[in-house]
Order: sequence, then C-alpha cells, then structure tokens
Amino acid sequence: MTGRAALVRRGIGRRGFLALAVAAVVAGCGPRGRGVTVRLASGEVGGFYHAFAGLLGSAAAESGAVRIERVTTAGSKDNLALLARGEVEAALALADSVRDSADRVFALGRVYENYLQLVVRADSPIGSVADLRGTRVSLGAEGSGAALTGERILRVAGLDPNGDVAITHRPLAQAVDALTSGETDALLWAGGVPTARLAVPSRMRLVDMGELAAPMRDRFGPVYDRVAIPADAYPGGVSVHTIGVANLLLAASSMPEEVAAAIVELLLWHADALVPAEAAGTQFLDGRSLISTGPIPLHPGAAAVYRRWHG
Repeated sequence: MTGRAALVRRGIGRRGFLALAVAAVVAGCGPRGRGVTVRLASGEVGGFYHAFAGLLGSAAAESGAVRIERVTTAGSKDNLALLARGEVEAALALADSVRDSADRVFALGRVYENYLQLVVRADSPIGSVADLRGTRVSLGAEGSGAALTGERILRVAGLDPNGDVAITHRPLAQAVDALTSGETDALLWAGGVPTARLAVPSRMRLVDMGELAAPMRDRFGPVYDRVAIPADAYPGGVSVHTIGVANLLLAASSMPEEVAAAIVELLLWHADALVPAEAAGTQFLDGRSLISTGPIPLHPGAAAVYRRWHG
C-alpha cells in the first residue's frame, strides 16, 4: 500500500493529506519538485491567461516548492465557476468579473492588464462601437470575461445588446475564422497585445474605444482604465486607445497558507520569467502593484509574504 493510500485508509482523507504534504515541503522534507499540485484555471489556447499559466507552471517546476497544473478554460467566468465548485484551487480572472465572488475567494496578486480589443476586417466601415448597430458581433467565448465586459461596452455606447446587435459567443480561433469569412462583422477579445491570432494590420484592424473608458468607470466602477495600444504592438498597425482591466490571480479560501506563500514567492522572485509574448502592455509583477487587488482580500499566506517583501 502506498503512503498516500495508507493515510486515506486511516481516515486522514485528501484534505489532510494535502496539509501534510505542504508541511513536508515547507519543512524541507519533500523531494525537490514533489510539492503540492495546484490546478490553475487559465484560458483559451493562444491567449494571455493560457500562456501566463504555462510560464508560472515552469517557474514552479524549477523551484520545486509547488506544482502548477494548467487547466484550459473559456476564461474568467468559467474560471470562477470552477473555483467555486472546488474543481481548481486557483484561477485567473478579470477584476470586473470577480465582484459577485468577492466574499468567497482570496487574491494572490494583481498580475497584468488585459486589453479589450474590438477587431474588424481591414476594409470594414466600422469606426466606433456605436457603428456596431445592426451588425453581427462575437463578444468572447461563452464563459469568458469579454462576454460580461462586452455587453457593458455596448450599453455605454448607447446600444441595446438584446436588440441592436446580433451577438454570438465564440472562442478566439472560431471568432477569427467567422470574421475572416464574413460570417461576423466584429469580434471582441480580452487579452494581451499582440495576440498572434489577430492578423492586424494585414487583414484586420483595431477600433478605438478610448472614449468609453470614463463612462465605463462612471457606470460600473473603477476597475476600468483608458490604455493605449501603441502602433508597434502590432507591427505596421496604428496606435489606438482602448479599455484595460486588471487580471487577478485568485485562490480558493481553502488553500493552505504555505501553498499561497509559495505561489506568491514565484510572482516576486521569478517575475522576469512570467512575461508572455502577449504581455507587451502594462505589467504589474512587482511587490507594490501585486497587492492592489481592490475589493478582493489577499490570501493570508500571500499577505504574509508581501509584508516580508515590504519590510
């Protein structure tokens, strides 16, 4: 009988085993690379969340204190549901998607800024969100943060999502195919820049949404920022302004403090290795901004590490 099976048989169970495993790692008794496994709900293949989770997993494997298992998902709303059901221990989510879960999760840190990117074909006459009236738009995948934020963007632009626009929800790859074939007129993507699947500027272009950042803040709260996508973000493209939303790395309230601390130490000490190609924009991976998680309280294990960091 294996050691784990024996523990379970004696009634310690999975949670007890997890606590013992964490204690062994923290005490230095566990072999390098044999730490507790944390399932991290990430996002779509080709997107920032998926890339970041992979880099965090690689940094964790190198440190040996904890293992990060990347879980591919549709995005923020999907991630929060998985976290609530206990199917993952950690998740990435847009700050505006977390409000309804604020009393059930902890934050490990504010990691990056996501850029809302409204994409149309290069020859499209659409020049603003208001021009979407009567068009067909993909507002992110079902279960993504863009699905929530996209409807808010339409509303502040004076459009009724239930009548003025024909909305679909497609994963990024399918949305790009639909846009290219003419099946849809625009797609909204929440991610880093550049996003490789977006053929900007050869076949697609970005629509400026900067003017909507202030009304988004006024109507829905301070989680929205006016941010610039520089011309060199998509080589050959033009500079536009859009709406930025912070990404939060979240943890289940049941996560042991030692595990939370191990993940935060990765964020602090391996920051240079955690920058995906899709993260040309604002980077928050430093001790000062990581703690700016708004209404989501820091996990006690995370807070302890930040206190030591700040002195």
